[in-house]
Amino acid sequence: MTEAAYADYIGFILTLNEGVKGKKLTFEYKVSEAIEKLVALLNTLDRWIDETPPVDQPSRFGNKAYRTWYAKLDEEAENLVATVVPTHLAAAVPEVAVYLKESVGNSTRIDYGTGHEAAFAAFLCCLCKIGVLRVDDQIAIVFTVFNRYLEVMRKLQKTYRMEPAGSQGVWGLDDFQFLPFIWGSSQLIDHPYLEPRHFVDEKAVNENHKDYMFLECILFITEMKTGPFAEHSNQLWNISAVPSWSKVNQGLIRMYKAECLEKFPVIQHFKFGSLLPIHPVTSC
Repeated sequence: MTEAAYADYIGFILTLNEGVKGKKLTFEYKVSEAIEKLVALLNTLDRWIDETPPVDQPSRFGNKAYRTWYAKLDEEAENLVATVVPTHLAAAVPEVAVYLKESVGNSTRIDYGTGHEAAFAAFLCCLCKIGVLRVDDQIAIVFTVFNRYLEVMRKLQKTYRMEPAGSQGVWGLDDFQFLPFIWGSSQLIDHPYLEPRHFVDEKAVNENHKDYMFLECILFITEMKTGPFAEHSNQLWNISAVPSWSKVNQGLIRMYKAECLEKFPVIQHFKFGSLLPIHPVTSC
């Protein structure tokens, strides 16, 4: 992935990283009609989970009801995307819908990982490229849309006991997500008292998770895993020793580029079309 698509995608991630810097989730920002429509789309996915309860099966992981839920999305994806994209841009709907379908996990393996998360970011990136989302939507893209996406993904992971995709266990930051750690660490840059060492402190997490995406992720990990934090989340434990949030943020961006985007297994399912093209970047 060393083409124009990579440049577009990383540029998008970094623009949003800059946009949320030093801001709480409770910060007041503009919510456009397009943002509201995206939230409505995600609310529909959430409702479908409620309508598709897990089935009784011998295996504890990978509940097959997920496939029923996914089949509904597969069938309805273009209609859902058409609710967000204005009629004059309707030609882009099929391609944009592919990213949406790729962003919720794999229905064969019933797993979810950072490649699926990247597909959702690519979905949002495409909506920016065609002008559905605009520059002044930046904060809402992360705080409203992406945050709602995370809630729905956590519900999917919990309800259907999804497996982590392509996880090498310890090398990974987290079994399922990566981007909320990047944007979440940016939110905490220059925080008056919360330092990286505080995210392994239960009290600090409980008191601040509603304001900061990073801490919300930590809370979810501690709900899902048992045993000492240093053992189940070694990479994160190491990060808690980094002196400042800006260093954490820079380190995570480097790690994301190396581990998620340059490692073939994570990105092999990524679909590239006309909106995120595959062709070498030509330098001017």
